[in-house]
Amino acid sequence: MSALVTSAGDLRRLVVRDLRRELRVLDGLIVNTALPVIIMLLFVYVFGGAITTGSSGLAYIDFVVPAVLLMSGGYGAALSAVNISEDLTGGMIDRFRTLPISGWVVPAGHVVASVVRNVASSAIALLAAIVLGFRPEATLTGWALVLALVAGYVLAMSALAVVWGLLVKSTQAAGAFSFAVLFLPYVSDGIVPAETMPGVLRDFAYNQPATPIIETLRALLLDRPVGSSGAVAAAWLIGVVVISVPVAALLFRRRTAA
Repeated sequence: MSALVTSAGDLRRLVVRDLRRELRVLDGLIVNTALPVIIMLLFVYVFGGAITTGSSGLAYIDFVVPAVLLMSGGYGAALSAVNISEDLTGGMIDRFRTLPISGWVVPAGHVVASVVRNVASSAIALLAAIVLGFRPEATLTGWALVLALVAGYVLAMSALAVVWGLLVKSTQAAGAFSFAVLFLPYVSDGIVPAETMPGVLRDFAYNQPATPIIETLRALLLDRPVGSSGAVAAAWLIGVVVISVPVAALLFRRRTAA
């Protein structure tokens, strides 16, 4: 029990350290504040007038908001790969190894800090959408589920990003992960209706994780039936976390072995 309490304290300090580091870096501030607003303005005002929402019959802002929430939170979460890569290549891990802290606390600190930071980023995107005319109809339970789903998505992407950051050997390679995460909502039912895509892309859009997550968020925000998409979304997120967390712990031990 004493070791668990000590590790929890170490985790808290590393989370605070990661959050403070983001506040001191201009790129981090832009990603977490300006980017969600810019993305929302881009899709609503630049693309919104030219895109129809197919059989959903929704106004484009109602259709696209869930995808922008994932893009805002997911892109920032993917940068966890860069953060842990910088620790590995910049000598910070060597300093941590001289301290009496558990090895798993370091990657866990990056993941927890990412969840806090990027759920806030998604909240900024939602506020921007409301200013632009989005009017959610979610119930209190619906809002709680929206928060859980966005946090779960950020958690899954952060854990996966840490795995990628531990696999590659440079921060440049680690940064490539953010483009993969940002790409997923584009080829889903989030930006344009998947039913309008050609065959191969349509099949991919319907069977990749972003689509059920976006459809569930859309249903919750607009107080519509969730259907089977909620269970599929939960299965995807739980599966990614369950696989990524132990893999990240194993890779971290291997990368930091004497």
